[in-house]
Amino acid sequence: MLHLFTGLDFDTILMLILALLFVLFYEAINGFHDTANAVATVIYTRAMHSQLAVIMAGLFNFLGVMLGGLSVAYAIIHLLPTDLLLNFSSAHGLAMVLSMLLAAIIWNLSTWYLGLPASSSHTLIGAIIGVGLTNALMTHTSIVDVLNVPKMIGIFLSLLISPFVGMLAAGLIVFVLRRYWYTTKKRQRIHMTPGEREKVDGKRKPAFWTRIALILSAIGVSFSHGANDGQKGIGLLMLVLIGIAPAGFVVNMNSTGYDITRTRDAVSHLQQYYQQHCNALPQEVSLTPSEPSRDDEDTVLKQPPEFHCNISRAMSTIELTLEQLHDLQSYSQLTVEQRSQLRRLLMCITDTANNDANLPETSAADQLFLKSLRQDLLETVEYAPMWIIVAVALAMSLGTMVGWKRVASTIGEKIGKKGMTYAQGVSAQITAALSIGIASYTGMPVSTTHVLSSAVAGTMIVDGGGVQSKTVKNILLAWLLTLPISMLLSGCMYWIALKFI
Repeated sequence: MLHLFTGLDFDTILMLILALLFVLFYEAINGFHDTANAVATVIYTRAMHSQLAVIMAGLFNFLGVMLGGLSVAYAIIHLLPTDLLLNFSSAHGLAMVLSMLLAAIIWNLSTWYLGLPASSSHTLIGAIIGVGLTNALMTHTSIVDVLNVPKMIGIFLSLLISPFVGMLAAGLIVFVLRRYWYTTKKRQRIHMTPGEREKVDGKRKPAFWTRIALILSAIGVSFSHGANDGQKGIGLLMLVLIGIAPAGFVVNMNSTGYDITRTRDAVSHLQQYYQQHCNALPQEVSLTPSEPSRDDEDTVLKQPPEFHCNISRAMSTIELTLEQLHDLQSYSQLTVEQRSQLRRLLMCITDTANNDANLPETSAADQLFLKSLRQDLLETVEYAPMWIIVAVALAMSLGTMVGWKRVASTIGEKIGKKGMTYAQGVSAQITAALSIGIASYTGMPVSTTHVLSSAVAGTMIVDGGGVQSKTVKNILLAWLLTLPISMLLSGCMYWIALKFI
């Protein structure tokens, strides 16, 4: 692994270490900020002792990061301007990443100190948007061109809709349990709070099967949280490494000949698609000459100061990519410059294919085909070494074991007017685990905090107890302020950092 960092001077290595530590610190904060989502219900329903619950959460957060994949990691990264990703130099890249992380860390620590279950996902996304907007203002670029608007809209929708889904789903589950699981005294115990059960049975812990359901659903929340939130740290770490140590990380140096062949075949299939559908494609794509001219090659492969995707040279870009991949068995055969060029070309080709897939005249079958090419096109570009995944998993799991009490007390005691029943705890956790698990599988970053807090509120409303208006107002205020404050913080820090570069 260390050979990937050869050629870096001492100052660059120090910057790299600083940036990596910032990312890991952010993930540790994310861990203890969001641990309450998994442990609050099992602790306040007396299903588990607090220390054991926290250890359990740490373990399954670790496993969630390890097994969660990378779809969310790069969904977050692609919120950044495409040109910024293509021209990711060490100085500007470091300034961008550190600005985002500092903003996220400051807001996460502030809301944690106040005991407010604010969203780490919202915070990071706001910080990314703040950097993008600041970059647009400083370079006099159109905001529409700078931000990945379709991706941003999709992520915003998932973040906005998921709390309502959590509230409705959890409320529905507890309603069904109250209506159909209430016929005997034994079944009625699931609708008791620990205090009520102690008065009736002299026991505060839930019945055996209820306790199992609470523990398993808490495990599901922990695993889903690791799978979704852990990927964001992985994406940020890869961004740092690509910007500061491109020689070893701009493409996956461990790619096999088979992996490279799959990428080359995907590029070839896209070329064939364009040739077969030239009449249905935008004019600038269909009229591009099949043979690149010298001017095209110079434009496509031109090095900094800026590299831009150019849809009018889509076919030329594809042919240049195939030329670079021809008979290539290992990326070590390429120079550092050629690896950077290849990464840019593959990202441009994929971006163009995604744009074509979203055209109204593109059939459903063709949309599916174009989107299915994405994985093979970026197989060796959007990746993460195992040591990165392990580092993020350890940071998050260790972070879950400290500082969890502040937010946990809010979720467990201050949302509802009455204490949490066993049925409410199970309903909220099952809803959160399933919602976040599905989001991780589809590559959409959702807020564990929003989903679980809304689910708890939904069970309290449906079950007749109601919610504490003061707490709910504070939580909603934190949710509303998260995006603008994190955008402002990261934008200001990025502006200041660029002034000193």
